[in-house]
Amino acid sequence: MRRRLAGGHSDLRRGRSAQSRQRTRASIDEWMTTLFWMDSPKPLEAAWSMERVERCWVQIWSTASQVASQRDAMCVLNVGFSQTASRARFVSLTGEAGLSVQLHFLDIPAGERWDRVEARNASKGDTYHLPFDVAREMFEFVEILWEPPTREEMLACNGIRVSSIADQHSA
Repeated sequence: MRRRLAGGHSDLRRGRSAQSRQRTRASIDEWMTTLFWMDSPKPLEAAWSMERVERCWVQIWSTASQVASQRDAMCVLNVGFSQTASRARFVSLTGEAGLSVQLHFLDIPAGERWDRVEARNASKGDTYHLPFDVAREMFEFVEILWEPPTREEMLACNGIRVSSIADQHSA
C-alpha cells in the first residue's frame, strides 16, 4: 500500500513487479483510465471521481485477494491510500482474508513531487496513465487529503519508509 501524488510509486511498483514473476500489481490510475475517465464530466468533479475510485477499489481488492490466496502471489496495490481510514480498511480486509500486509510510505517532499508531476505531464512517458495532465489544483487537493502513517501504523503494517529516489530501489 502506498500513495502520494508523484512520490515515485509507479517506478517502485514497476521495479518490484519486474523483480518477481509471482507479483501482481494493480494501479488505480490504470483502472480509472480504462473504465471511467473517458466518461468524466468537464470540468472534473471530485464526487463523481471518488464514487468511481471506490468501485475500482472494491474490484481491485476482490481480484488481488483471489490472486494472493489462490496463487500464493504478492499483490502490489497502488490505489490511493492517502487517508488513514482507507489504509485501515485494506489492512482489515487482508487480516480477514488471512493475508499479510506491508505498507510502503513514500515520504518525498511536495516540491520534488510537483516537479515530477510537471515532468510527467510534459513527457507523457511510461508512468503517464491519466488521459489528462495533473493540474496544480488537483495536486493541492490531494495534498489536503493526505494523512501520513503514524509510527504505530508503520509498525503494525510492517512499514517501510522511503524518503528518496535512491531508497526506492533498495526498499
